[in-house]
Amino acid sequence: MKNGIRKNRYKDNLAGYLFILPNFLGVFVFILFPLLISLAMVFMDWDYLRGYEGIDWIGLDNFKQLFQDDYFWQSLKNNVIFTGVTVPAAMLVGLIVAVFLNSFVYLKNFLRVLFFLPYVSSIVAISVVWSVMYNSSEGPINQFLRGLGVDNVPGWLASQHWALPAIIIMVAWTYTGYTMVLYMAGIQGIPKDLYEAAEVDGASKLRQFFSITIPRLKPTSFMIAITLIISTFQVFAAVSVMTKGGPLNSTMVLSYYIYIQAFQYYKVGYAATVSWALFLIILLITLVQWKGQKKWQDEF
Repeated sequence: MKNGIRKNRYKDNLAGYLFILPNFLGVFVFILFPLLISLAMVFMDWDYLRGYEGIDWIGLDNFKQLFQDDYFWQSLKNNVIFTGVTVPAAMLVGLIVAVFLNSFVYLKNFLRVLFFLPYVSSIVAISVVWSVMYNSSEGPINQFLRGLGVDNVPGWLASQHWALPAIIIMVAWTYTGYTMVLYMAGIQGIPKDLYEAAEVDGASKLRQFFSITIPRLKPTSFMIAITLIISTFQVFAAVSVMTKGGPLNSTMVLSYYIYIQAFQYYKVGYAATVSWALFLIILLITLVQWKGQKKWQDEF
């Protein structure tokens, strides 16, 4: 009897393992194996156009080059500026839109879908459309500014000083729908009794917003901030389509710098080193998230 039970249990376990085997194979082939290969490439200089003969083991030379590479530090600086402006802007605008849609506007579902649409649309298509809008001579944005009487309109993507802000505006606009949806969900989870009690006490709508809405949305804001920071640190498509890192490296970010090193200069080992540097930055952000969850866990 016991042998029969063990045999049936073994068959059940085997069936379960066979069901999840394709997923494990996919994770190993497409994630773990490339990850290990990229870690090995950190210690080599490999011109992959020459095949295996182009492999040259150089030890820690790639790390030495990394710390001495001005282009890497410029890319990291641009990444920090990009993330530091895009994330707060998207969160602030998303919160304002969420509050108005939740309180004062009809057709909420239609407008919510309308605002969310850019986030789920192709970033390549969005980048192409915004590139046309940013055209310094015939773009609708500068035409509108000239109509307002602005003589020295920005050069946008052609300007060293305006290219990065132009991409920041576009990406922040794209993420606004994402933050808006999450904030609306958070707002709808706030008990209405709190607002009714505040009205009885004579609190204005603005006071209710700062004293009830914002404190109650801290867990939502924390989650949005972490996900957007990780996402914006990996920005690639917008830069690739709109500026290709220019002009004069003013929009060069780490993801695009990795692409250039690997597929234009054929420095696969050094590209892998920059990739792992980016991975460690994102890992640090994730560790901060885990630590921060302990502070907010009583709010979830």
